[in-house]
Amino acid sequence: MKDYLLKLGKQAKKASNNTIKSKKKDKVLQDYCNLIFKYQLNIIRENKKDLKLAKNKKLKENLIKRLLIDKKIISQIINSIKTIIKFKDPVDRVLESWKRPNGLKISKVTTSIGVVAVIYESRPNVTSDIASLCFKSGNPVILKGGSEAYHSNKIFTNLFKKALQKNSVDHNHVQFIDYKNRKVVDYLLTKMVKYINVIIPRGGRSLVKKVQDLSKIPVIGHLEGVCHTYIDKNADLSMAKKITLNAKLRNTSICGATETILIHQSLLKKFCNPVLSNLEDNGCKIIGDNNVRKFYKRKIKIAKKSDWAKEYLSPIVSVKSVKNIDDAIGHINKYGTMHTDAIITKNLKSAKKFLKEVKSSIAMHNTSTQFADGGEFGFGGEVGISTNTLPPRGPVGLNQLVSYKYQVSSNGKIRN
Repeated sequence: MKDYLLKLGKQAKKASNNTIKSKKKDKVLQDYCNLIFKYQLNIIRENKKDLKLAKNKKLKENLIKRLLIDKKIISQIINSIKTIIKFKDPVDRVLESWKRPNGLKISKVTTSIGVVAVIYESRPNVTSDIASLCFKSGNPVILKGGSEAYHSNKIFTNLFKKALQKNSVDHNHVQFIDYKNRKVVDYLLTKMVKYINVIIPRGGRSLVKKVQDLSKIPVIGHLEGVCHTYIDKNADLSMAKKITLNAKLRNTSICGATETILIHQSLLKKFCNPVLSNLEDNGCKIIGDNNVRKFYKRKIKIAKKSDWAKEYLSPIVSVKSVKNIDDAIGHINKYGTMHTDAIITKNLKSAKKFLKEVKSSIAMHNTSTQFADGGEFGFGGEVGISTNTLPPRGPVGLNQLVSYKYQVSSNGKIRN
């Protein structure tokens, strides 16, 4: 295993030294689309192997659903890659330039990061998204997919390699770790510093925590998505009902799902029953504080302090009353995870205050937190979402997968 991983690292490092022209990058990606379409029945056949193993292992139904690939999903995958093709190459772009009084000419120019390793679970479409984004941004990628999607991940990788070889590009720009052994991850995180520039984990809390705790390589990612929707005193009731229902229940298993609803105390009498019964009628369990219990006509479980920091990833939501917008912002900055937080209000002054003062990597106004996604941001996909204080933050798409350097020139200048 050690020799195998080191070989992957060396091959990726070698591939990173190659400069590929933008037209060739797009040609590879277009050929990849064509190959996915051509071999879609093969992809579905390989995916069925994963589905069968998942059912034999008695994985939860929602996890099996995430594994599924059919013709509709293949069409979505192809469209995602086609969107990436349309984007400008993010490498070698001059971000800004200036001239110093002493004659130095300085430019800030984008560069590839280097070798990216992505450790991820479940969704096989992640393989094609990540491979395409990393390739277009000039970053060779080493993929460690979850064992539950092994066959699906492998065929997507092999088709990408086929597209690379067809265009006489080093096929080691995209590599897939064949080992299912979990010790692979430990070795990647601690012994591959010479070969990998950044690690991106995509998956559950235990995976991300392990990566953050063990990694000797810089990590881009987020641990949890404790997301909030705050219903301000100037909120519209029908909008609040519509947004909270979608933000919580559209897909409860994604990191952008709202986990806590905050309601301005002046709205409890008018908003509690219509908003919360709308959620409960659609299968959501309500956990609320004492003020919420006083106004909500149905029985609810009383929230404990620990509930405010919970990421449920299921049809359960915590509900808390707050005194004012400052109380809401304070709660979010204390219990949130700097992922995605939203305010519902008709008051633009309150909206601006909220958007400015919450520490979230994504702050929203009158919008469902479920839009926290690189595809929805127009990035063509994402390799993950970062809640790091340092950039990149939020959805990490094509333009976030580059760094920069300064290029300086003069007419023989020397420093006094």
